[in-house]
Amino acid sequence: MTYTTNEMMTVAAARRLKNGSVCFVGIGLPSKAANLARLTSSPDVVLIYESGPIGAKPSVLPLSIGDGELAETADTVVPTGEIFRYWLQGGRIDVGFLGAAQVDRFGNINTTVVGDYFSPKVRLPGAGGAPEIAGSAKSVLIILKQSARSFVDKLDFITSVGHGEGGDSRKRLGLPGAGPVGIITDLCIMEPEEGTHEFVVTALHPGVTREQVVAATGWAIRFADDVATSAEPSEVELTALRDLEARTAAAHGQAPGEA
Repeated sequence: MTYTTNEMMTVAAARRLKNGSVCFVGIGLPSKAANLARLTSSPDVVLIYESGPIGAKPSVLPLSIGDGELAETADTVVPTGEIFRYWLQGGRIDVGFLGAAQVDRFGNINTTVVGDYFSPKVRLPGAGGAPEIAGSAKSVLIILKQSARSFVDKLDFITSVGHGEGGDSRKRLGLPGAGPVGIITDLCIMEPEEGTHEFVVTALHPGVTREQVVAATGWAIRFADDVATSAEPSEVELTALRDLEARTAAAHGQAPGEA
């Protein structure tokens, strides 16, 4: 089956979510990837959203954390305060799944402003629960489309800390957990280099060249010694993803490509 770069990105991200893990899910691309994992490789994953649903199993992708589909399909719903204090800060979240508007070489995320904070070129949706997820989850996965505008040498604003300034920066900040362990894009997969915690390319998606990745990165991106090639999406993965997107589009009155 033929597939798009966006489908490759979503499938590659879904594969990173281990079966049985407890995942704190962000809305948008993270939610799509996490629910694809639940429908394919990780049927026993526990999806948690910051509005309180635990074990959510939505049949369509939620429009927001307040979407009733999440509560209706969850094993239980608890107060938002319990989600953050007991589950997240209590060390019970295996992986936080986040999106970003901008990311830097150390996995720090910006979702606040592009440009000067007081006179921005673009004011973004903001933090939500992402800073707490990035700070307290045992590990973090980041998913976003890759371009030189989104992968920048210096963030305009640090909304959510990844590996800070690199090295032992995260430890010095007193943050628990491993921080970001993977950035999945429509071109490649990046992982933090041991010691420096700078993200390097560890896998290219099929048909993608190193030159494409370099052109789409705002810093001097480096490649691992052994760069793998991502496995192409299977028919099962693509069918599950497309069915999910079609159900979502029908439920929300969208064209399928907008889901």
